Amino acid sequence: MTANELFAKCAEIAQNPRAQMDKYLAQGKKVVLTAPYYAPEEIVDSMGAVPMGVWGADMELNDSKKFFPTFICSIVQGIVELGINHVYDGASAIIMPMLCDSLKGAGQNFKAAVPSIPFIPMTYPQNRFADFGAKYCKANYLTVISELEKALATEFDEAKLAGSIKVFNDHNQAMREFAEVAAMHPEVTAQQRSDVFKSAMFMTKAEHTAIVRQLIDAIKAQEPGKGRIPVYVSGILTDSPELNAIFDSCGLHIVMDDVAAQSRAYRTDAPVEGAPLDCLVKKFQNTGNDSVLYDPLKKHVDLVPDQAKQYGAKGVIFVLTKFCDPEEFDYPLIKKACDAAGIPSVQIEIDRQMVRYEQARTILEAFIDVLS
Repeated sequence: MTANELFAKCAEIAQNPRAQMDKYLAQGKKVVLTAPYYAPEEIVDSMGAVPMGVWGADMELNDSKKFFPTFICSIVQGIVELGINHVYDGASAIIMPMLCDSLKGAGQNFKAAVPSIPFIPMTYPQNRFADFGAKYCKANYLTVISELEKALATEFDEAKLAGSIKVFNDHNQAMREFAEVAAMHPEVTAQQRSDVFKSAMFMTKAEHTAIVRQLIDAIKAQEPGKGRIPVYVSGILTDSPELNAIFDSCGLHIVMDDVAAQSRAYRTDAPVEGAPLDCLVKKFQNTGNDSVLYDPLKKHVDLVPDQAKQYGAKGVIFVLTKFCDPEEFDYPLIKKACDAAGIPSVQIEIDRQMVRYEQARTILEAFIDVLS
């Protein structure tokens, strides 16, 4: 298949997650929904179910507003809204990590609003580096396993977890390589790049890895394009077709990202030596550079200008999801770090309920003048 055919396949899956879910259900597979961030998908996979990411959707929020104050981000509201509207019907459970205040409330609200889908919280330790943090993390993994055994009517086998860890590590490697290859090929559009990352949420990792590896080879076979402006993007979510269309029409080329729903998710592999569940704990301990994770040295702040320089970005675009407190707290520090590094930066604010992105277009067009 050509690169464009493979991109089109990713786009179809990214834009039709319900069709993908129905396909798995028709095959007799069970689906477990996994909310952001860092749900233990390897455990779900090892128990024979398909982990399927849920990050809300671009939509007007109605029923979910009965459960949330107005200042909660639209991603978590969207998850509950879709549940109320039966979009997730057929799922065996939902796992929701408790890594920010909005997610903590969203879990209990989902439990009340969508009682047909069992809610499983995954409570991570704030101080993940200490021994007590590792023990706490493992204890909560065991709680998730116990709840999944009930929801899936199956038993956990730690030996199978070792196989799933390998599958997920292979997928991480493929996604990292895709990002590197896309960085060297400006003809890869922002929308195509987004579709590859988003489609990964709705497929088994083995299936997605196979597509991505074909795509990497197909892109490498092409002559790199020219004439687009290299930029670095940071934020939570950048999957809006309207926003990506603006990036593409403005001639911007994303050379690397620090986006939670994209490259952040694939930076860290689980170790393969030792007891598999302990390896999964170690993976979380090793995960960093994220606004929702305990980061006393604020390494996440320095990562953005460092990577922007590494990949030759002319500027940094910070895509802030409205009402995301952890990202809002990090942004002033990131801007200061970019200024100190001599890298122009700009912030645009988005929301899942947005229909028009013309303000973002105006900001980006002005930013391009700065970069020129």
